[in-house]
Amino acid sequence: TQPSLQDCLHRLQERLKSVENESLHQDFKALQAALQRVESDNSSTKSGDHYRGKISEMSSEVRDDNPYSRLMALKSMGIVKNYEEIRNFSVLVVGMGGIGSVAAEMLTRCGIGKLLLFDYDKVEIANMNRLFFRPEQAGMSKTDAAAQTLAAINPDVEFESYCHNITTTDNFEHLMQRMREGGKGGGPVDLVLSCVDNFAARMAINTACNELRVVWMESGVSEDAMSGHIQWLVPGRLACFRCLPPLVTTSGFDEKKLKRENVCAASLPTTMGVVAGLLVQNALKYLLTFGVVAEYLGYNALKNFFPGYALLPNPQCEDRCCVRNQAEFKAWQAGPREAEV
Repeated sequence: TQPSLQDCLHRLQERLKSVENESLHQDFKALQAALQRVESDNSSTKSGDHYRGKISEMSSEVRDDNPYSRLMALKSMGIVKNYEEIRNFSVLVVGMGGIGSVAAEMLTRCGIGKLLLFDYDKVEIANMNRLFFRPEQAGMSKTDAAAQTLAAINPDVEFESYCHNITTTDNFEHLMQRMREGGKGGGPVDLVLSCVDNFAARMAINTACNELRVVWMESGVSEDAMSGHIQWLVPGRLACFRCLPPLVTTSGFDEKKLKRENVCAASLPTTMGVVAGLLVQNALKYLLTFGVVAEYLGYNALKNFFPGYALLPNPQCEDRCCVRNQAEFKAWQAGPREAEV
């Protein structure tokens, strides 16, 4: 039988091991990634042939081919007033790792109107201990791989994919631009979800959201994968990330030096799945205005403990936009209110 293209690539890879040419090795990796994308696209197309087209309106009609009937049941049960309004909202997700990718999938299955995905990394086989990504997507950018998978799950959702490191000047400006204009109607996005694993990126998101007055939610999992948290940040009303920064940022210490050589952080799909669920649950409560949105909610996996806190803004915050937002919120509180009926 004739060898497959993958077999040929594998033989070529074995021969290249004895060749000391970095440029040639990089070209091979690019060729390998391109083949994986083609195979993944073909697989997606084949599965898509047996799926569905776009649905113009959400329906509560109970049918085997209606993906929204169980979601719309929240409306008939009196939990949510107008669940179908979820299609009007846009959410920007930064970080497509163990939390962000799962959160994006949950929002996609819930029928969110639009998702804007940001991450600078590529899918690796080392990511397969987590949820969401598939082995054949190794080598693709995480944002493109996510958009591909999510579009196949729900073709009604709009997606934007950006393989960017948001901490660089140009990419930060682009992040700001998409936050201002990435909404369904060309206006601001409705919510930003921070699912990053470093303080520099969190601070960048904090700066952008404070300046643009965009509500966001922050999330994270500890290095030992035994705890996590989510935090709701409403500019002016609740503490921003600079109001109560971690010690590593206030001391000026380089967080990269905290990482030990040949030692990686632990990663459990269970912990990340729990935190992603808490994050999206509260995102839905905020967007669709039902229930109580958690201001800060922790998760201790060892003790099955979920601590909650209220985090008020710091009047001496070093972020001038945060101080401005606090003043505007106080003025709004002191102003006249419409009488409740």
